[in-house]
Amino acid sequence: MQGHCLCGAVRITSPDTREVGSCHCGFCRRWGGGPSLMAHCGRDVQFEGGAHISVFASSQWAERAFCGTCGTHLYYKLLPTGEYFVPAGVFESNDFELSAQIYVDNKPDYYAFANVTPMLTEAQVLAQFAPPEGGAAG
Repeated sequence: MQGHCLCGAVRITSPDTREVGSCHCGFCRRWGGGPSLMAHCGRDVQFEGGAHISVFASSQWAERAFCGTCGTHLYYKLLPTGEYFVPAGVFESNDFELSAQIYVDNKPDYYAFANVTPMLTEAQVLAQFAPPEGGAAG
């Protein structure tokens, strides 16, 4: 898939995907003014125009990036796995399907998606990232 920021200074190439997930956590809503709609692109994502990419460490486990010229959100990256989640709107394709929603217990009442998707609470999402029982956190 091909995409770019609003001004064109940053170009993105990613493996094809049709699935988009939505996050309703407070960080994503503050970052974008509403729920995020991100395509899970994996680790094989390429960026052109790196001099225009600004990165913000939003937590101990993730970073978020945006175009320093026009402000377009470019990605959310999970640091432990190196996986990129890229806003669906930066891609040329509109052939996406909303496949899941996370942090649904943090979603405010003023919006709702009509799509029927799996819905995970904050506790369920965090449990997916917890170390196995008896394993060391790290």
